[in-house]
Amino acid sequence: MKYFAVLLPMKDELKSQTHRQEHLDFLASMREQNRIFQFGRLVDGAGGLIIYQGDNLEQVDEWAKQDPYVTLGAREYEIHEWAMQSDYTFEK
Repeated sequence: MKYFAVLLPMKDELKSQTHRQEHLDFLASMREQNRIFQFGRLVDGAGGLIIYQGDNLEQVDEWAKQDPYVTLGAREYEIHEWAMQSDYTFEK
C-alpha cells in the first residue's frame, strides 16, 4: 500500500460551499472503503488535503476524479506520492 497526497486548490468558493455535503459524503464513503488515511481543510482557505492509500497513482487519480468538488468544478486537484515516515528517523 502506498500513500498519495491529493491537494484540492480552491477554484470556486461558492461551488465549494454549495457542494460541501456531497464532498463530505464522498469522503465518508471512501474512508469506509479504507481508501483514505486522513483529510482536512487548509486553514488559510486555499483548499484541502486528502491522503489516499492505494496501489498506484493511476488508481488514486481515478478516485480523486470522482470527488464531487472536482466533478462539479469547485476544486482542482493535484496528486503526489507521499513517503510517510512513521517514526523519527530520517532518510539521508
